Amino acid sequence: MIQTNAFTRRLLSASEYVLALQRLEDRVALLLRNRTRGQTMQRILTAEVIASPPFQEWLRERCETGADVFLGMNPLRHNSCSRTKECVLEIRHVYLDLDEDGPASLRAIRMTGDVPVPNFVLDTSPEKNQVVWRVDGLDQAQAESLLRSLATRFRGDPAATDISRVLRIPGFRNWKYNEPFVVRAIQETDQIYQLHDFAVHEDSPDRRRDLNEAQEPARRIAPGHRSQSEADWAYAKRALARGDDPQEVMRRIADYRAQDKADPQYYAHHTVVKAQANMRGDRQSTAASAIPESQRVQEEIQH
Repeated sequence: MIQTNAFTRRLLSASEYVLALQRLEDRVALLLRNRTRGQTMQRILTAEVIASPPFQEWLRERCETGADVFLGMNPLRHNSCSRTKECVLEIRHVYLDLDEDGPASLRAIRMTGDVPVPNFVLDTSPEKNQVVWRVDGLDQAQAESLLRSLATRFRGDPAATDISRVLRIPGFRNWKYNEPFVVRAIQETDQIYQLHDFAVHEDSPDRRRDLNEAQEPARRIAPGHRSQSEADWAYAKRALARGDDPQEVMRRIADYRAQDKADPQYYAHHTVVKAQANMRGDRQSTAASAIPESQRVQEEIQH
């Protein structure tokens, strides 16, 4: 794990935070959302403009009317007029949105040794946080794979795992809950990290989705961070190799992917059959041995 240089933690204003994240000339998405009025406004401006006193005053005025203020985490291409993934210029940050027991997740981040010291920790509401790391050298696929792995490992919001995400800015109120909360940000280091500095656990059906990291084996994603489908396939091969029943392996995978697969049973069946075929070199005999013939025929009729 990378060793950080001596750095004095500091509380950041909105302008300081914007300029700590982005270069002056970077074009960045700024989003205002007023839930009471049902209004959403997005602008793409340079970091220099967003951090300027006149614009900050304008943002404060909007916030006082009930608008939540969000900033893009990665800069956009110079001719961009939207913040789609295709518009992202380069990956500067990876992040977590901790909406479920933020203090426990933060303790795990600081104690496991699987991830480096965060660059920024934001208090977005009581016991809820956003965590940001500065990174370099990641392409879009690597970044999103890492984002998903971080969210799974530390119980982050799975919706906040795309490279075009906007997160909150300190100094402005969070109007999402009954009691408005002024967001604050602490900068903990100025280090810039590489992909190999993150050694997060693999997203696997074998691992419980909790924070008991001290008792769990260090099953980690290989350098480059494979996709979740590849991780499921690798899990199936491990489970089969240690003698687990194929039907039980299918059940675990189907249960684990129930929320993000339209037909998790079929997906699990296909994953296990593929794993067995790879292990034995005979796809036909593998399919027959993994699934009873009557069930396999019925599934083929259904799918």
